[in-house]
Amino acid sequence: MLTQELARKILSEALSTGGDFAELFCEDTKGTTISLNQEGVENASYTHSRGGGGRALCGARRSYAYTADLSEEALLATARSAAAAFPGKREQPATIPDFAPHSYDDGTPGFEGVNNAMRIDLLRRMYQAARQESEEIVQVQCRYLDNEQKVWVINSEGLWASTRRPYTRVIVNAVASANGETQTGYIGPGFGRGFDVYDTLNLEELGRTAAKQAVTMLHAIECPAGTFPVVIDGGFGGVIFHEACGHSLEATSVAKGNSEFAGCLGKQIASSCVTAIDDGTLDGEWGCLHGMDDEGVPAQRNVLIENGILKTYMYDRANARRVPHPLTGSSRRESYTYAPTSRMTCTFLAPGTDDPDEMIAGVKEGLYAKTLGGGSVNPLTGEFNFAVNEGYWIRDGKILTPVRGATLVGKGSDVLMKIDRVGPNMWMMQGVCGSESGGVPVNIGQPRIRVSSMTVGGKGDSIK
Repeated sequence: MLTQELARKILSEALSTGGDFAELFCEDTKGTTISLNQEGVENASYTHSRGGGGRALCGARRSYAYTADLSEEALLATARSAAAAFPGKREQPATIPDFAPHSYDDGTPGFEGVNNAMRIDLLRRMYQAARQESEEIVQVQCRYLDNEQKVWVINSEGLWASTRRPYTRVIVNAVASANGETQTGYIGPGFGRGFDVYDTLNLEELGRTAAKQAVTMLHAIECPAGTFPVVIDGGFGGVIFHEACGHSLEATSVAKGNSEFAGCLGKQIASSCVTAIDDGTLDGEWGCLHGMDDEGVPAQRNVLIENGILKTYMYDRANARRVPHPLTGSSRRESYTYAPTSRMTCTFLAPGTDDPDEMIAGVKEGLYAKTLGGGSVNPLTGEFNFAVNEGYWIRDGKILTPVRGATLVGKGSDVLMKIDRVGPNMWMMQGVCGSESGGVPVNIGQPRIRVSSMTVGGKGDSIK
């Protein structure tokens, strides 16, 4: 690993053309991925990547270069490439303070001693449970992954920070078929922990859950279209806040004025029953930061919205120079091949006090979205659409029938104001969020909530 003398030399090189801040990010990551289907193990791969990235800032301007070679020569060349974006020359070498190395590695077990037979056993247990759930399940694919990332962040202000981040996840996709039609079910829990987490997980129940969803949707009717009250369940229901609102609170959008919530600090942007939090300190969670973000800033718990009032945005160092703002421990990147920017971690709506059953009982005609799927959003306008993977029609306060083909369409700021119920039990699910600094693991969550009015897309006629 780098010596302090070499690190100082590299940072000085990055500052040689007049930059006022330099940073070196180094990474060593190992990962395993295995997938299994009805024919057995479909594929298995092992990866090991190492590399480093050099960044220079000059006021609001920035540059970044990276290399897969961690030799002294390659890192110095990378620093020179970053410096080349600023065509000046410093008269005297930059002064770099003494470093005080600090590690956030808490010794959490990773994947040492885990062999592929142990990994494959997990997949077989989920696979068999899913196939046995129903004769209508015709295909099941299970996937396992683990990843252990070691990172070091060293900068020209004297920071020398490191951490180790173990991640693991299992995914089940089930396909049900009958009468020429097919539907799918999915579940994919992930953790910021090592292999020992599977001692606490009911793998068979995961397989059954994916299969049940596929079979339920196979026998569902087409969802009608219109404007209705919508009850959105917890867990992955939080994807609406994450996509339609969370991205608009990242400085990546806010600092450039490309957010519907730019300039709204201290203003009411949501119903008074809404409190939203982004928390990178939740140990063991898929979206946690393991002590520090990718600029070496300590992980933080950021209350974004409190009782409907916008309290803060999520900021990284570079964007905080565009719009002066304290750093929030929100800087993330997929790997050393990306420059960091502001990103979410574990983002969720906080628990409320409303009765989950009353939310449905109080709906005369509407949709219960039990599980949401993918969608799209425009951070500038907040306009979004999301698929409903598992939905049910509500009539006269009771669940009438499962419906399929439903989509939720709206605008983030409108939905936040129309949330009129928030339940007491919050839970989170996991995903990979893509943005300009690559794909990063995130948690999304909420309790069950009710939106008083939303546009529901569907192909069906009114349900008789």
